[in-house]
Amino acid sequence: MSASEPKPKPKPKAMRLARAATGRGGAKETVAKPAGTAAPKHAALKPPSKREAKAEERRAAIIAAGLDEFVARGFAATRLDDVAKRAGVAKGTIYLYFTDKEALFQELVRSALGPLISRMSVPPIAGGSARAMLKGFAESFVRDVAQTRRGDILRLIIAEGARFPSLSEFYYREVVERGMAGIRQMIEYGIARGEIRNPALLQFPQLLVAPAMVAVIWQGLFARLAPLDAMTMLQVHIDLIFGERRAT
Repeated sequence: MSASEPKPKPKPKAMRLARAATGRGGAKETVAKPAGTAAPKHAALKPPSKREAKAEERRAAIIAAGLDEFVARGFAATRLDDVAKRAGVAKGTIYLYFTDKEALFQELVRSALGPLISRMSVPPIAGGSARAMLKGFAESFVRDVAQTRRGDILRLIIAEGARFPSLSEFYYREVVERGMAGIRQMIEYGIARGEIRNPALLQFPQLLVAPAMVAVIWQGLFARLAPLDAMTMLQVHIDLIFGERRAT
């Protein structure tokens, strides 16, 4: 073709193909890799940045301060201003994490009691002893709840739940209902193995955890007057359910 001859115009089809290759805005589309091409390995998870770590520290401080205020003042009298002051943050900072006082209390319940309830919900290990499972739960409850600040949350619900139905309903869904499901699962397993001889216990799983509740209430009201050995009491309760363990 000579220099004087005009260049031929691209055909409409060719123009469409060119536009498809670059996209409407001219940005190049991602080209699919041929089959058999190894995908790049995912980069290792990065540790949280200083900013993220600081935010998490503030959140934990707010939750801890909330527990202190709820226990000291009760739910009704607790103010987010006091929570902020105790946590060492501005009141407005709390709203970056929680919409209101009730949301803060709910997160306190989840973080403090959620892990224990999750462990209770794990299906029994085939071949394991139902008695050993219940003993493990009793030890965990005494160690992680009755003898710690977590017990204060339960005592707070008992004291103020009737005045604040939304709190008691939330606690029932998050803790009681899930906990009872785990206890029923344990009872069914014990009945199937012949370790629990009274099937009526399945209808009233509350009987299994009643001494644990007594331990929490006693610890809060009467411990300074008459200390209670909660673990020994729960062991006696286990013997009543399964029969006293024979010495070997």
